[in-house]
Amino acid sequence: MQLVLPAYAELHCLSNFSFQRGASRPEELVQRAAELQYTALAITDECSVAGVVRAHVQARELGFKLLLGAEFAIKSLEGEPEVKLVVLVHDMEGWGNLCEFITAARGKAAKGSYEVSWDSSDFASLQHCEVLLVPPRGMTFDTLCAYCKRAKQLFDDRLWLALELWRSMDDDLWQQTLGEVCAATGVPLVAAGNVHMHVRSRKPLHDVITAVRLGKPVSECGFGLQPNAEAHLRSRMGLASLYSEAALKATQTIAARCNFCLDTLREHYRYPVESVLPALTPAQTLRHYTLEGARKRYPKGIPEQVQTQVNKELALIAELRYEMYFLTVHDIVRFARSENILCQGRGSAANSAVCYCLHVTEIDPERVNLLFERFISRERREPPDIDVDFEHQRREEVIQYIY
Repeated sequence: MQLVLPAYAELHCLSNFSFQRGASRPEELVQRAAELQYTALAITDECSVAGVVRAHVQARELGFKLLLGAEFAIKSLEGEPEVKLVVLVHDMEGWGNLCEFITAARGKAAKGSYEVSWDSSDFASLQHCEVLLVPPRGMTFDTLCAYCKRAKQLFDDRLWLALELWRSMDDDLWQQTLGEVCAATGVPLVAAGNVHMHVRSRKPLHDVITAVRLGKPVSECGFGLQPNAEAHLRSRMGLASLYSEAALKATQTIAARCNFCLDTLREHYRYPVESVLPALTPAQTLRHYTLEGARKRYPKGIPEQVQTQVNKELALIAELRYEMYFLTVHDIVRFARSENILCQGRGSAANSAVCYCLHVTEIDPERVNLLFERFISRERREPPDIDVDFEHQRREEVIQYIY
């Protein structure tokens, strides 16, 4: 009789972008999850989505489903143990919700840290997301129920209680306790791994980075180290021996609800609308600023050669719908120059007459033969890259303007 392995999606996984916690690169995690024939993998670094781009590139190459999310440690009330929330996005709206939530959490704390508490009003923004409540091992039944009821008020039927088993001596007792909590509160149970590495053999490296985080030699870390190497991407057969069929099946329900892909940003990226002039479209606004800049560049009249090049570029920019990108860069450069902050565009953007007329670059298209296709190509179908340098001493002013 052939053994049928359960379908599984890993929903709680840290990469090395969770500094001194994760021991594997995002692309390694995606590659391994695909080899194990998981249906999906979530990259959920701590209060960060910095690692998802590398994971996305690898997942796209493999044709593998990647879920995007983040993990948050919740600041406890007095006398209560700390719990974690894992947030997974459904769609474009959910991605925006998560990014705003991360920004708010980072803004409340010193640089390099974050703060999320149960009384935070920011939870209301996580409308298009699934949320996993991850309690610490050993929490009492009453406390668990209290946390579940509090979280259920915030997230309703998008809330799940994560069961994470690592072949510890108290696994059976913990699984029984969480099952009773689910029955008492109505919050469903879902299997998760709290993964920190893609393969078991990465455990020695994980011990080293843990020792660095604790500021001790590995030999003195004791219970600060993970007791075994179970926090890796495990085989589906191994998972089937630990988790119930219902807990594993729940991973598929969550994965089916989460369908956002970073490629969506290419078509639906939301640029600041303040850069568009009243009653004009983005294309009309870009043409207005380009011709206005061209008249300043050429006070004696715009050369026919330059006018032809500008028209050609504006037509292609409009066709590929890149107007808002140009307008946003123009707005940032305009601010810098208005504050006498030295700035200079460089790279392939120097092949653009539009960039010259917008005062982003300084290569006069009348004096050189432009290679505009190095900058934007219809066939390549990739957004242009406009690099702008700002003087070091005043760069923070520009960053604050962008914020």
